[in-house]
Amino acid sequence: MKKIVLPTSIVGSLPKPAWLAPPEKLWSPWKLEGNQLLEGKQDALRISLQEQQLAGIDIISDGEQTRQHFVTTFIEHLGGVDFENRKTVKIRNRYDASVPIVVDEITRQKSVFVEDAKFLRKQTKKPIKWALPGPLTMVDTLYDDHYKSREKLAWEFAKALNEEARELQDAGVDIIQFDEPAFNVFFDEVNDWGMAALERAIEGLHCETAVHICYGYGIQANNDWKKTLGSEWRQYEEIFPKIQKSKIDVVSLECHNSNVPLHLMELVRGKKVMVGAIDVATITIETPEEVANTLRKALEFVDIENLLPSTNCGMAPLSRNVARGKLNALSAGAEIIRKEFGV
Repeated sequence: MKKIVLPTSIVGSLPKPAWLAPPEKLWSPWKLEGNQLLEGKQDALRISLQEQQLAGIDIISDGEQTRQHFVTTFIEHLGGVDFENRKTVKIRNRYDASVPIVVDEITRQKSVFVEDAKFLRKQTKKPIKWALPGPLTMVDTLYDDHYKSREKLAWEFAKALNEEARELQDAGVDIIQFDEPAFNVFFDEVNDWGMAALERAIEGLHCETAVHICYGYGIQANNDWKKTLGSEWRQYEEIFPKIQKSKIDVVSLECHNSNVPLHLMELVRGKKVMVGAIDVATITIETPEEVANTLRKALEFVDIENLLPSTNCGMAPLSRNVARGKLNALSAGAEIIRKEFGV
């Protein structure tokens, strides 16, 4: 099979069908229960797959159809975490959220997403990518009343993530992506132990691995934070040198409609780069030429064989029609560049 140049993918979530969960919101509660919920999740996976295929997406994701949230759904399956008694914390120094509490040692008692991954694997012959939360972002999405150390807790999460990642790999997942938006906030922790914890999470994997670092979903708290960052967003400059030296294969970053200086991609030269060419913080659907223009700019700093066009972040808060339009634009924009380069 001919290798696809500029393979497209989404970063994480797609909107859920309204019959499964209330649309256009995060932590959206399920409308179904029991076996109906299981069937509903599988049906949503089928729909997510079909919409990606119809749009011409090359690397298929689950669209996070079987989880309420990209972090907490994994955490709620771990031992040592109390979801009944909750505390309010400020996530990534940005917004308050009611979160579970770590009350005992962290243990992974069973797989979380492996059966979903096996189901998706059976539905398509295309490469599939699965996203897991990264250790530092997990630490920042709950209250720790046991370890009393963000670093110790991160290492425990990394161990559990590694167990899950190995089983996902065995289930036929081609790329395992770790979502680490907290990397864009806690630079000292990233460089002191956060990157090392992430490498513990990928230990022993032979499939491709990716780290996704963005400026967050297109929700008000994130959009307000972006307005405080000035004319240049240089957060990547603080962490890319450490990532460049790591064993992570792919670096996923926010690009389109951002104030990230594109030359910062030079700091991860040699890695594959998943460039966000779709802005998830607006309902405006990009034109294929706008996507192509973002990719052209990125190609000044990334070799074409290492460039993976993608979205800036997940699209759960968007309507299905808008998300569908953005998927189509992503594929069409990548095709423009393929034709320009004759690949």
